Amino acid sequence: MNRLKSRVALVTGGSRGIGEAIVIRLAEEGADVAINYASEKSLDLAEKVKAQVEALGQRAIVVRADVGKKSEVEAMFAQVEAELGPVDILVNNAGIAPFESFLNVTEETWDRTYNTNVKAIFLASQIAAKGMIERRYGKIVNVLSTASLVVTSPVIPHYQSSKAAANMLTKGMAIELGKFNINVNAVGPSTVDTDMCTDYLASPVIRQQEIEANPMKRLGTARQIGDAVVFLASEEAMQVNGHLLMVDGGLTVKAAQPDDHMER
Repeated sequence: MNRLKSRVALVTGGSRGIGEAIVIRLAEEGADVAINYASEKSLDLAEKVKAQVEALGQRAIVVRADVGKKSEVEAMFAQVEAELGPVDILVNNAGIAPFESFLNVTEETWDRTYNTNVKAIFLASQIAAKGMIERRYGKIVNVLSTASLVVTSPVIPHYQSSKAAANMLTKGMAIELGKFNINVNAVGPSTVDTDMCTDYLASPVIRQQEIEANPMKRLGTARQIGDAVVFLASEEAMQVNGHLLMVDGGLTVKAAQPDDHMER
């Protein structure tokens, strides 16, 4: 507890799922948290997360922004700094994964995926880093995926390539920003049972295939991802930089077998 005492954190896409779990874990460790959400339909969810943070004794605000648009990201940071203070910890969590095969994926889906999964990290991190450089301190954590390293499905090539790009962006930022005492790292979840995967995991067959394909024989949890983010945002990880911490039960180091779910 209190590993992040007096720190100010901003979590993009923090109103639900993995983002919500990250917000709560940061607050449990003493951070004040800005909860970003993208659309009006997520406002109520964001407010509920804010209430949870405040119940833990920490300050919280909700801030609406499309993190793929520079003007909105700039306004978001201005609001956070005015209400909570300079951002010490940036968690780029916002992400989308629309299911479309390579031959069917549209230009609109491609652009929307890259705007959310890659451009948003660039925009938010660039703004955050400028302030962090002045203070000679900062933590940037990007929430990526097993898809950053391996092909996880035949129907999300746009998602996989965007997460691989975000992985290399993480490494590039780490090298450039490290000399300013800024750590840039990433977390790579495997399939986590959140609303993003509700439709996919609705089939008992698919759910069981996902479980059986994982060396740990279970799905990951959103809180486990939050735990990893807290570690990377803490003083314990001061010498961890440019690293993609896989929270996947060993999935990405396991060779494919004929009975894997993608082979069925």
